[in-house]
Amino acid sequence: MEAANFKSGFATLIGRPNVGKSTLMNHLIGQKIAITSNKPQTTRNRIQTVYTCKEGQIVFLDTPGIHKAKNKLGEYMVHVAEQTFREVDVVLWLVEPTDFIGKGELHIAEQLKKANVPVILIMNKIDTVDKEKIGGYMEGYREIFDFEDMIPVCALRGVGMDKVIRAIFRYLPYGPKYYDDDTVTDQPQRQIAAELIREKALRCLEEEIPHGIAVSIEKMEERGAGDKAIMDIEATIICEKDSHKGIIIGKGGAMLRKIGSQARYEIEKMLEMKVNLQLWVKVKKDWRDSDYLIKNFGYDKKELE
Repeated sequence: MEAANFKSGFATLIGRPNVGKSTLMNHLIGQKIAITSNKPQTTRNRIQTVYTCKEGQIVFLDTPGIHKAKNKLGEYMVHVAEQTFREVDVVLWLVEPTDFIGKGELHIAEQLKKANVPVILIMNKIDTVDKEKIGGYMEGYREIFDFEDMIPVCALRGVGMDKVIRAIFRYLPYGPKYYDDDTVTDQPQRQIAAELIREKALRCLEEEIPHGIAVSIEKMEERGAGDKAIMDIEATIICEKDSHKGIIIGKGGAMLRKIGSQARYEIEKMLEMKVNLQLWVKVKKDWRDSDYLIKNFGYDKKELE
């Protein structure tokens, strides 16, 4: 039975693509769950992670960035993000430090006004501007929405994380512990492994191919025991064009080996065991506009039913 002063509830991170939502969440919970890259729309699913301390428990929902949808996958991502507003106790709205508030931010503000939930403005990437300007930038956002709190942070360097946690607890109700103390995510290991492979592909490929890649795990089986245990993983990187396949494989398979090496290192850290990773590349033309393939790659949840 929890103490009478134990708080618990749900918080979501929202914002335009590439403002640092996944980086912030990873720092708040203390380990890597959501993948990060310098490309927008990296997070495709709503990722549930858990922060637990003596004061209470925060269940974070990291959502895809809100943007103008260009295909069915994009529509799904926007739907998931906006649906989340109605399911949480507090919203963290991440923005970048600028005096320009565009149509995208105004759209988010209008959606939040309908949600009737406390909203905390998180101004990220404060290390990229003069400190004297940050206050003015935050007041500019105050003009379009009535925030409960406004907190400047640098998620990449972990600056301001304690202030964010304290602010969230202010708006959570007293309640039960939803997860055990050692739980950090509800994501299955297969999905995290697939996301880690996709992250490394995005980083290694940089600007060489568009964002349209997915990863499918065909096999994930453990063999051996104790210190000799090995996880065998077979995975396929899905791309949209034949020309992309050659770029992903690289000359003599060099690029695919590089992606596999970096992904294997991250997966071994997650699983705390040796990993035998085998990667293939397949072309599925226009998969982001296929309801069947979106669902097949794990991007279809109850929100779309």
